[in-house]
Amino acid sequence: MYVLKDILKKYDLKAKKSLGQNFILDSNLLCKIARTALINLHPSVILEVGPGPGGLTQALLEQTNIQLVAIEKDDRCIKALQELKQDYPNLTVIHDDAVAFNEKILGENICVVANLPYNVSTILLIKWLKEICLFSRLTLMFQKEVADRLVALPGDSSYGRLSVLVGWLCDVSIEMTLPPYVFTPMPKVTSALVRITPKMNPYPRVQFEMMEKVTAAAFGQRRKMLRSSLKKLGDPNLLCAEAGIETTLRAQDVPIEAYCKMALCLQEGER
Repeated sequence: MYVLKDILKKYDLKAKKSLGQNFILDSNLLCKIARTALINLHPSVILEVGPGPGGLTQALLEQTNIQLVAIEKDDRCIKALQELKQDYPNLTVIHDDAVAFNEKILGENICVVANLPYNVSTILLIKWLKEICLFSRLTLMFQKEVADRLVALPGDSSYGRLSVLVGWLCDVSIEMTLPPYVFTPMPKVTSALVRITPKMNPYPRVQFEMMEKVTAAAFGQRRKMLRSSLKKLGDPNLLCAEAGIETTLRAQDVPIEAYCKMALCLQEGER
């Protein structure tokens, strides 16, 4: 039987700071996270990134017989996960870097669940947003500061590029907040579990690349008015007119739909 504390001792699995590892060992909390991730959902496959010693992996496997693919970069953890696989034949362990992994090989209707390494959390999220049609849901652990940015609305101090890109494509909610002491070792920050659900009909025809360009220009000089920050993209007056907003607005006050309209205008101008 796979007992997490015994596995940690057997394989000397101390979290590595270089890999951004902070393990959750509380079985009740792990079960709660697993239930939150899978409630009212019937994915084709579950993808867990950075499972570490397999605590959340085991909690997920106890909830469902759906195939679970666990991607782990740490050699030490691979041995532990292979031991877990003996009890759960629906577990597939892949020794790889999630940043480089091609999720398309898993098909569609993928449910991602992860206590993300915080040093690559935003990189992975952007990667998945670019292929959002592959996913049915992402339930991810972030630093609370990042989670606040994901759910921020126009006018909020946390509203930024990530808020726009995520809010354009997905519905987002913070499901629970976790204090530092539930992790081993304890991080210096509070964490939050975020549920990200792709929208059925996001603003049409806009290319991700164009949204990145518009938001990079606007938020790159977020204290300046759009008439100044958007100059590198072309005529700010034209872009703002297409979006139905004033050039005197600053990036943090612009709604997501306006960014979509500016991106579409820029996109059509490059054809």
